[in-house]
Amino acid sequence: MNDPHEESSQARADRRLVEMLQELRVLQTGVQIVFAFLLGVAFTPRFTTLGHVRQDLYVVVLLLSVVAAGVFATPVALHRGLYHHPDRARIVKASRRIAQLGLILLAMALTGAVLLVLSVVLGFPAAVPIAAVIALLFTVLWFVLPWAVRRRLPDQD
Repeated sequence: MNDPHEESSQARADRRLVEMLQELRVLQTGVQIVFAFLLGVAFTPRFTTLGHVRQDLYVVVLLLSVVAAGVFATPVALHRGLYHHPDRARIVKASRRIAQLGLILLAMALTGAVLLVLSVVLGFPAAVPIAAVIALLFTVLWFVLPWAVRRRLPDQD
């Protein structure tokens, strides 16, 4: 290894895991903010005036956000539990899949939160198409775009 920019597969896996944990830290903060907002909603006087459909939507969005938080914390738990395990590449691969699941759950929670708020402000007929556009936006930005860019890049292994 004469090139100082070359790294061993172990060093690469270590670096990728650290990078992923840093990314998850940012996402986790966002999930916690959404979750905190949602927790407060149920204790407002107006919450009891929402119909059953909106209250059910609220429960679904709240649960999606808490599950997203748990999923985003899972790679951290894997890292802690398998800290000295030599096969970091497998830990990175599993963590990447778990993080993708977390992104799906977060997109669903955020879209649901938008749907909930806009259904109260604008009514369901206006809120549903706007929430659908938001869901499409998350899909394109978080999944389609990275896939398209990755397809155009040379393999990194």
